[in-house]
Amino acid sequence: MNKIRISSIVGVCLLGAMIWITGCQDPVNGVAERSSVDLNTAMSGDTTGYARARPGTELVFPADYGPHPAFKTEWWYFTGNLDTESGRQFGYELTIFRSALAPETPGNLGEAEAQSKWSSNQLYMGHFSLADLGGGQGGNDQGNSGQGSEPQFYSFERFSRGALDLAGSQASPFRVWLEDWSMDGGPDDLFPLRLRAQEGDIALDLTLSSLKPIVLQGDKGFDRKGADEGNASHYYSFTRLETSGTIGIGGDLMPVSGTSWKDHEWSTSALDENQAGWDWFSLQLSDNREIMFYVLREKDGGSGQFTNGMLVQSDGSYSPLSREDVSIRVLDSWKSPHSGATYPSGWEMSIPAHDIELTITPLMQDQELNATIRYWEGAVSIKSNTDVTGRGYVELTGYK
Repeated sequence: MNKIRISSIVGVCLLGAMIWITGCQDPVNGVAERSSVDLNTAMSGDTTGYARARPGTELVFPADYGPHPAFKTEWWYFTGNLDTESGRQFGYELTIFRSALAPETPGNLGEAEAQSKWSSNQLYMGHFSLADLGGGQGGNDQGNSGQGSEPQFYSFERFSRGALDLAGSQASPFRVWLEDWSMDGGPDDLFPLRLRAQEGDIALDLTLSSLKPIVLQGDKGFDRKGADEGNASHYYSFTRLETSGTIGIGGDLMPVSGTSWKDHEWSTSALDENQAGWDWFSLQLSDNREIMFYVLREKDGGSGQFTNGMLVQSDGSYSPLSREDVSIRVLDSWKSPHSGATYPSGWEMSIPAHDIELTITPLMQDQELNATIRYWEGAVSIKSNTDVTGRGYVELTGYK
């Protein structure tokens, strides 16, 4: 949902900056362990004075590519599946979150910011992960993770205030940045769009171009998440982005190409009392269709009434998917050795009205992000009851 979302972690930016707790080194993710925050705690708090998503609001571009500081939280989210020429596979996520520290009113802005260039009402958080899935033809690629090597997963998190050009966002020309992690649009449009991120010797530098028009999620970009008034988001996607560039591991740069997915969502919403988290699917099929679907999980294990999604056809047209349209069966589970959380791992998705029967499999088990709120965000492969295949990303939050 986009997720309500962590890739989607609504409200976590403020909490994360306040705790900054580090400890032992995580040998899998390669970064210091952080104490995690419970999802429901992160998404609670006073929302008085913030803007709320309302039905009937028309999204206007290019303005809505940029920030919406009157809303409490916002994120620009990219994931993708990429390959080298010899077939070595990678999955990536780059997400920058914006969180308002207080409602944007004359009483709490302006005067303080005028007194200090360090003052800012906006906090930014970034997540960058790379799944090196191996494969390929051994020596044809640089690096040490060719055919027969063990997959590796790297994840990183950082925070900064929206001041002194340390972090920020703007609509035209489009740019979102957090220190040297950046998302930069073209001079006249959102595309071509360039993504850059580096942490130590792990890096990506990608150029994205859209192969399909924009998708307005929910009801023309208004996506309800709960029963309370205003518990909703404004949400759009670009579901198939042609992608090329380089992946860097250990100082070696590898040319890659593939497809990516972009979500942008802003809201002042929270989980309902009976909601535990969400399972979010972004699937790109080989017949040039895409599926976005999220399950709002309730604490009793059921799916909430606002579970929904969208089916995008090969010509770019799209139609909504309701909770009743889609059935999902979990095939297996995986217990994280880092957090102890148990996640579903493998699914069957059925959409009978569109003759879609899919088996969705993680391309590696351990794609849990070592972040302030831990969650699983991972690359998956897709098989069907026909000759359709595909790849995508799945996000799992609120698991213990």
